[in-house]
Amino acid sequence: MKRTMKKMVSLGLVAAISLTMLVGCGNSKETADNTASDNTANDTSDTSVKEETKTAENAKIGVLVQDVSGEEALGFRTYYEDYVANQYGVTFTYTDELTDAASEKSAIEKFASQGYQGVISFSSNDRALQIETCESNQIYYAVAAGMLDDQYEQYKGNEYFLGQVGPSMETEYQAGVDMGKFFADKGIKTVAMYGAFIPNPMHVYRVAGVLSGLGLSYDGSTDEAEVVGKIFADQGVDPSKVSGDIEMVAYLQGYGDTTTDEINAAIQAAPDAFISVGMATTFFTQQLNAAGIEFSDIDSFTKSNGEAITSGKLVYLAGKYSSSVGPAFALIMNAINGNIVRDADGNAVSISQNYQVATDEATFDEFYKTDNGDNPIYNKETLDKIIGDSVTCDDITKLVESK
Repeated sequence: MKRTMKKMVSLGLVAAISLTMLVGCGNSKETADNTASDNTANDTSDTSVKEETKTAENAKIGVLVQDVSGEEALGFRTYYEDYVANQYGVTFTYTDELTDAASEKSAIEKFASQGYQGVISFSSNDRALQIETCESNQIYYAVAAGMLDDQYEQYKGNEYFLGQVGPSMETEYQAGVDMGKFFADKGIKTVAMYGAFIPNPMHVYRVAGVLSGLGLSYDGSTDEAEVVGKIFADQGVDPSKVSGDIEMVAYLQGYGDTTTDEINAAIQAAPDAFISVGMATTFFTQQLNAAGIEFSDIDSFTKSNGEAITSGKLVYLAGKYSSSVGPAFALIMNAINGNIVRDADGNAVSISQNYQVATDEATFDEFYKTDNGDNPIYNKETLDKIIGDSVTCDDITKLVESK
């Protein structure tokens, strides 16, 4: 069955997107009560709340996730559990798949009851409730590989919300534009599209961008805000509302039993290209390779994706470094150690990250090989530059911009 997000996103979300790199930052030396959390039952560590010693050597960080099987999600997890945990002596405990706001809240409360000091969130069912729950339980909170939408303005002054480091909604939109334009420039006449998990805001903005890059209008609109608003309202894309020189012969989103039928129908429509805004490399690589249909995705630079671009039909990959989630960890560690990094106005850090694009084996290897193994891009030497008593928002911003 098609998967839908439990939290409906209102059209008002469109008006307030203003996520840009923050400049002129500062830091404050503050501490808060230690508490922590998790939703998984396989954590065997001591569940008593720690009373002192907020150091990297004994930090416990809970990780909220919706996606437990995607290439990107697995890359982030490997970086945290296999590299960062070993380098810093910290414990990362991942939740199971979180499907709604209630499960996110329960996970945070459990982390807190088990003495965890921080939460890193990859889950976006209800980030406002996540922040409020962390505040109630006095546990630090940061968003990795993504951003709040208009809710950042509401919560940026919350003492337990440390910040967000990931692509802004405008970056997500532009990633879609670039991907759509890639195929338009190739001269395709027909396209099938996978909208991933709309109404997840990042996927809505990516899809709107793809339509723009392909030179298509949606329900008579080409303006970014209007198209985004209409996709939110429709909770997906209605191909009958798409118009332009390139024909959309199939559209699907979500995953599950019916998605198998839908991907088969999309393949039978024989599109010139299959454009995905996330997770196609996880769900559909085998089928698309077998059908000989060129496809694209927004994901990450992992071994499996490398195989798809080298010997399969993956021809365009916009991705993040697996270690790009390092700065979110740094925000948590600084707070645990007493340095709550804030911007010049005393608000939570907000830094946008860009995507890297690979269209062949050579460009893929350039990104993959520099971010894997024992020396990732955000290795310990690099992270140490943004973990410390005197680290400021400026320090973190400049480092992220340099990557």
